[in-house]
Amino acid sequence: MALTGRTALLAAIGSLPVGILAPSWTGMLAVNAPLTLAILCDYAMAAPVRTLQFTRSGDTSVRLGDRADVQLTVTNPSRRRLRAQLRDAWAPSAAQNPARQQLTVPAGERRRLTTALRPTRRGDRRAERVTVRSYGPLGLAARQGNHEVPWTVRVLPPFTSRKHLPSRLARLRELDGRTSVLTRGEGTEFDSLREYVPGDDTRSIDWRASARQSMVAVRTWRPERDRHILIVLDTGRTSAGRVGDVPRLDAAMDAALLLTALASRAGDRVDLVAYDRRLRAQVQGRSANDVLPAVVDALAPLEPSLVETYARGLAATALARAPRRSLIVLLTGLDASPIEEGLLPVLPQLTQRHTVLIASPADPHIARMATTRGSIEGVYEAAAATQAQSQRLRTAEQLQRHGVTVVDATPDELAPALADAYLALKAAGRL
Repeated sequence: MALTGRTALLAAIGSLPVGILAPSWTGMLAVNAPLTLAILCDYAMAAPVRTLQFTRSGDTSVRLGDRADVQLTVTNPSRRRLRAQLRDAWAPSAAQNPARQQLTVPAGERRRLTTALRPTRRGDRRAERVTVRSYGPLGLAARQGNHEVPWTVRVLPPFTSRKHLPSRLARLRELDGRTSVLTRGEGTEFDSLREYVPGDDTRSIDWRASARQSMVAVRTWRPERDRHILIVLDTGRTSAGRVGDVPRLDAAMDAALLLTALASRAGDRVDLVAYDRRLRAQVQGRSANDVLPAVVDALAPLEPSLVETYARGLAATALARAPRRSLIVLLTGLDASPIEEGLLPVLPQLTQRHTVLIASPADPHIARMATTRGSIEGVYEAAAATQAQSQRLRTAEQLQRHGVTVVDATPDELAPALADAYLALKAAGRL
């Protein structure tokens, strides 16, 4: 049976999508036929949402702290003009701006919207969904719907230590003999001949070349190139702790990136593994030009695992990826218990065949606590900090007795200190 009069109006209002009209409007509209008809006509003239078409373009990666722009193209294939409010939803850590945008698309046309992202965390930031509310010409009623329009922006480590790269490359050029400052008598690769000066090592004199010339000639050497560097990143429980304003893992990543950039420029082959109880990431067999981008991409989604690192598995993984003599750089903590119970028993397997360097980010807050005075609480804090520093120093000395080079520095100093240790090993011919 057909509905007429007031009953028909109530039925028409009830057929509107939930949420389009406020509940308090229903009773009012039931007795106001002209307004009700206007709303129904407005709703009928709103452009449909389900038929809208969406495509994305723009940035797919960005460094942490920088801005990424993602474009969303909206195509309106219907015969009605689209007047809409659009929400392009992203994860909160993507820090999108703006959250909502007004949009008008004539029938059969398309428009492009830009969403700016400034992510606050590393990893993959994904678009959740696009919500469109399409209004009628009078703005009294609207259609609403959701569309899945996938897009991922990978947030890369910030690599703040890259500011130290030029100075370390200058020192590297000195070691390689490509500047006027030559490192004499070090390394194993022949570089050139020059005239003897007092103080030179007599073992470097080239007697055959001297016999052909009217001077005493000595050989200059450069450190060997094409060494193998294996960076091992500990992603276990201790890497989740914060040192200063960053997690230990992030400080270790920054140091790994600077070492990768420096070693690849030196002509050394760099590989990387991240491990706790299983392999989390690896970069292997990349060329000098490709290794840094590959390491940055591999580190971006890494997060600490709240499990104790399996030291034997870590050592076995490192040995499997370093079949010949290499420099193994282990980025881990210097906490006494994990080192003494986990790493020290398996350390001889690594030091027997390889040069081992352990780098660890220290907590700058402990150093500040050690200088606290002026109150009873301050004295207790200083005593606790001094005890922690002494224990850390004893752990480092234990490692050094096994032939391990130890770099222990605050997050801001860890990356340049690790680069300096690498250059020192290279200058001493220990790689």
